Amino acid sequence: MPDSPQKRTALALVEAFNRMDVPAIIAPRTPSCLRHFYPSAMAQRPQDTTTYAESLHSLHAIFRNFSLTLDELIEDSSNPKRPRICMWLSARADTAAGEYVNEYVWLLDFDESGERIIRTKEFSDNLMARDFFPKLKEAMGKERERKDAAAVE
Repeated sequence: MPDSPQKRTALALVEAFNRMDVPAIIAPRTPSCLRHFYPSAMAQRPQDTTTYAESLHSLHAIFRNFSLTLDELIEDSSNPKRPRICMWLSARADTAAGEYVNEYVWLLDFDESGERIIRTKEFSDNLMARDFFPKLKEAMGKERERKDAAAVE
């Protein structure tokens, strides 16, 4: 049995992340698509497509050799008007603070065609992020200071 349109779209999304191809990551999103972050204790506001694209461009400069591995994919087509895909993903990248390793669960809601994403819910390992991102910020500051000092010499 061939893959459904939503499964093909979800797999293409993972491939686009592995190339860090921001236009290809954004392309399947509808204009009104929002990216929601969970758990809600993170207290992050949903991102519209423009904000999401900006954050991806900034991450592209920070995360080198970024890769996503699809650990599991579950498809819910019980409502043909609102197909869903849930993916468990493992992420890895090189950064100024060392290796970045994280896990995500993405819940993708699609339009009837299964080709356009109308909403995403993203769960991530917040303990990892809480510990890693301050180290990354510090390492990037030191890297910037070294570059500034080298430019003066």
